Amino acid sequence: MMCPELLQAFQRRFGSTPRIFRAPGRVNLIGEHTDYNDGYVFPMALDRYTAVAVAPRSDRMVRVYSASMEEEITFPLDNPRRRGHWSDYIAGVASQLEMRKVRLPGADLLLFSDVPVGSGLSSSAALEISSALAFLSLTDDQLAGEELARLGQAAENRFVGMNCGIMDQFIAVHGARDHALFLDCRSLEFQLVPLPSDHCRIVVCNTMVKHELGASEYNTRRRECEEGVHHMQKQWSTVKALRDLTLEQFAHVEEELDPTVRKRCRHVISENERVLDSIRSLRRGDLHHFGELMNSSHDSLRDDYQVSCEELDLMVGIARGIPGCLGARMTGGGFGGCTVNLVETDAVDLFCREVGALYRNRTGLAPAIYISVPSQGAHEWNRQ
Repeated sequence: MMCPELLQAFQRRFGSTPRIFRAPGRVNLIGEHTDYNDGYVFPMALDRYTAVAVAPRSDRMVRVYSASMEEEITFPLDNPRRRGHWSDYIAGVASQLEMRKVRLPGADLLLFSDVPVGSGLSSSAALEISSALAFLSLTDDQLAGEELARLGQAAENRFVGMNCGIMDQFIAVHGARDHALFLDCRSLEFQLVPLPSDHCRIVVCNTMVKHELGASEYNTRRRECEEGVHHMQKQWSTVKALRDLTLEQFAHVEEELDPTVRKRCRHVISENERVLDSIRSLRRGDLHHFGELMNSSHDSLRDDYQVSCEELDLMVGIARGIPGCLGARMTGGGFGGCTVNLVETDAVDLFCREVGALYRNRTGLAPAIYISVPSQGAHEWNRQ
């Protein structure tokens, strides 16, 4: 459903003319599970969006219809309660706005998304940021980009209960056409880095599986990283997060750590170094080295952070065996979802055919495959 169809659907359902706001999903090219460790990440905004149409109501109720889910939910702005439901992302955003003294009127919302849910492409952040812009449009208040990203993160942390970092919300706000975004998750300083499109494409492959481990294991990994930091602080008082350590420093203390904590820390510290190396590689036009770093990232996520799964490993292995694939890795939280692949432009058609056929033959599942381009961050759709 494109925005003109969403506009018409809203008018039919609610009888008024809305404004429409969109925010993109994202794929993280490299830098996985580093954001909540104050580290470095390198995502890009996808050309897949969550769109929210909005118009005010005269009461303090929010009525939401999801065209994707074909479901309507109503909740009060006064003391909304968590339901363990997709609407929690919207209720959480409204709650966080009110906590920031943004007085909201009631609202009718109609949303549609072509960001696949449960795929690791951050459908949740796309919903948070688009709904935040929709709510703000009904008030005289505005939030700057960083504050808007922090609001979305707070909604997910405090209302939904997922202790995520800020990467997904940040790229949903700040994404730009033809660029990926290099983000320091501590300072929130960022740089837009051009992605060369003449020689390669980013291809996202959805395994079509999502194992029910993500939320609990995500929070466990965060605690394990914090345990590692606590131990390192005994050696270096200036360490506040794993991003403050080099692999050389880590080598001096790794044998003192619990074996599981050791592996978690090794992944995060090495991943931060891979991100920095990736940026240098792109700036000198070395796509082959960038692909090698993507490969190393997946191996670390599989072996040290242990957030991959059989289907992700299979898809990565298939991709690496296809001529023209420079790098392949899982992306997102893990335990299913998608892989991200750097593929030479001339090899893209072959790559898509081979990955689809070989994965389907091995699993019986038909993967969804998206040839992606870096796209615009959150914005209002202009019907003109």
